[in-house]
Parts: sequence; C-alpha cells; structure tokens
Amino acid sequence: MSTPIPQPYIEVPAVVAEAGAEKKPKASGRDRYLDLLRSLALVRVVVYHLFGFAWLSIVFPSMGVMFALAGSLMARSLSRPAWSVIRGRLRRLLPPMWAFGAVILTAMFAAGWKPDKAQGLWWWAKLFNYLVPVGTPPFPWSIGHKGGMLEQTWAVQAAEPLWYLRAYLWFVLASPLLLKLFRKVPWAVLLAPLALTAVLGTGVVTIPGDTGAVITDFVTYAACWVLGFAHHDGLIQKLPRYLLVSCASMVMAFGLWWASGHPTQDGWDLNDIPLAQATWSFGFCAILLAYSPSWPRLPGRLARYDRLVTLSNNRAVTIYLWHNTLIAAAVPILDQLWNIPGIGTHFDGFLTTTYDEWMFVLVWPLIGLMILSTGWIEDVAAKRSPRLWPDGRKSGRRKR
Repeated sequence: MSTPIPQPYIEVPAVVAEAGAEKKPKASGRDRYLDLLRSLALVRVVVYHLFGFAWLSIVFPSMGVMFALAGSLMARSLSRPAWSVIRGRLRRLLPPMWAFGAVILTAMFAAGWKPDKAQGLWWWAKLFNYLVPVGTPPFPWSIGHKGGMLEQTWAVQAAEPLWYLRAYLWFVLASPLLLKLFRKVPWAVLLAPLALTAVLGTGVVTIPGDTGAVITDFVTYAACWVLGFAHHDGLIQKLPRYLLVSCASMVMAFGLWWASGHPTQDGWDLNDIPLAQATWSFGFCAILLAYSPSWPRLPGRLARYDRLVTLSNNRAVTIYLWHNTLIAAAVPILDQLWNIPGIGTHFDGFLTTTYDEWMFVLVWPLIGLMILSTGWIEDVAAKRSPRLWPDGRKSGRRKR
C-alpha cells in the first residue's frame, strides 16, 4: 500500500461496507460467513497496528478481504438506481468521519498545529478531505513535545485510517461504470487492475505525491473489489473449484516471490509492496469466496461469538476509524501503572517486557467505550434508531 504514512502505521482493515448486509437474503437477514470475515479482518487490523507483525499481511490480508466484501455488497445494491446507492453509501460513510475529524482536528490545533504558510490557501483546501476523503488530508508528522502524555506521532496514527475511506469512496463512485464494464467483459475488468498494479508496482510508471498514493491504492485493491462483483454475479461459482484454487495459488505464489525480492525494512510486509499485495490478496480472496458457504447463522462452536460478530459488523466504521487513536491513547493510561505504589518497583521488568500485550488487553475496553459514546452515529447515518450496544440482543420487556 502506498500511503505517505511511514511504518508501522500503514494500513487500516477494514470497513465502510453496509455492515451486516449480505449477498443472498436469508431467513436471518444476514450472511454470517461474510460477517465473520469482516470481524476477523477488523481484529487483524487492530493486532497488526499494535504489534506491527509483517507476517500478518500474509496470514490474513484484511484490506483485500474488506474490499472484496464491499464490492460484492455494492454489486448487490446496484440493482437499484446508481445515484441512490452512491448517496446511501456516502450517508453511511461521512457522518462518522465528520465526528472523528471534529475531535482529531480540535486536538491537533489545541496541541499547537498551525496552517502551513508555504502552501497558503491550498493547505486550507486540503482540510476538505476531513469532510469528504477524496485525497490525503494534512496532518502534523510530529506534534506536542518529547516526554508528553502522547507520543509525538499520535496525529500520524490518528489520520492513517483515512486512506481506506478515501479508496472506498473512489470505488463507490466508480462502481456503476465498473459493474457495467464487468458484465460486458468480465475477465478483462477482473484482471486489468493486476496489470495496472504491475505497471506502477515495478516502477515502469511513477506517479509522485498524493495523486500517486490515491491511484496506487485504487489499482492495488481494485481486483479484490471487482472480485466481489464476480462473487455476487456467480462467476466464481461457475468455475471448477480445482481450477480456481490452482490458478489462485499460482497468483499468490507470484506475490510471495515478488515480495521476497522487494522486502521492506520490516521484511515481507505486503502493505508496502503493491504488486505483492494485489496478487496475494486477489488469490486469497478468490479462494475465500469460492468456498463461501452463505451461513444463515454461525455454525457449531462459532455460535458463541455471534454477539461479538454482530456488534463488530454494526460498528465496523467506528472501530476502524478510532482504533489507531485508541492504541496511542493506551500508552499514557498504561504508564500510570508505574505510579501505583509497589507496582512500578516490583514489577517494572515484567510490565516493560509485556507492555504491548497489556496494550492489547486495554485497547478493547477503550474501543468499547468509543462504541458507546460515538457508535450511535452509524445508526443515525443509516436512518435507524440510535443503539448503544447493537450486539443482536432484543431489548425491551417481554409482553405478558
């Protein structure tokens, strides 16, 4: 992925699809297989941004999965007039982002961030990206002072998830035309993004600046988005499964081969290797969607996670937008442990060596608090009654 944000803050999971919607209507009104994939992608994104393990981009390419799921849902929705679908997607996307932007911008200005005089009016114009993410929003690379409560890179971490919303917005706007082209020449539209990624990812063509980041992100994940079209229209299901898995495996093998020759400073981190990301994610998602069982409910032992899956799907935008900021906020909270008498003295070594693990434990309650405080905006944006904790449990007293 080619965002201008440095390691380890490179990506963000997965997530502005119509949460909880499904490809084929079921009795339960949801396709729980797709819901489960979305939940796994969200968890993987949080874990990746906290620990920074490069190998997670290979084990589960969450961004590719999220774009493939969103593409399938978009194809389903485009049975309605295109403008009404685009308007509905924007309505679901923008209000949660506005709330996020209002808080983050206020915090950055309060911490001393000032307009860039060298850019003049263009700097102010770029603030528009906090309202509608068509490009890369401005943010300070370092803010505050050394030794302050928050790391000086907290603004970078906070703004980083917006690249996904930017790419999602462009996919939504392009989908009516893309879907028409796909239904006329499916294989050409499905494979063209991989060819374009090869042109950009190998350096044959280089597009500098923010424009290059926008275009590179778009073509890197476009194949996964169009793969969602193929899933909805049944093209994937028409192929012999052995043939699909064989071809997908070869595409994935190429991705790993390319990554092996172009490692990042953190190793085989596909998020910084566009061609490897595009090909590995494409093959991975093709196999996931080929085996899509379309569950009306979670089977077997997975059923115990039903409420968590429901909650994460209903609050996917909130979780995705805020998780990186909450990871940064967990640091000063954990640091208070050293101020507790006896803890800092006797457990200093243990706390220091397990610091990231304690952050992992703490970030989930913080995410829960954010769901309670701002998650209801997703309901308002979707024209539903606001809910504090939408995990699928029925509210209200039973009638007697």
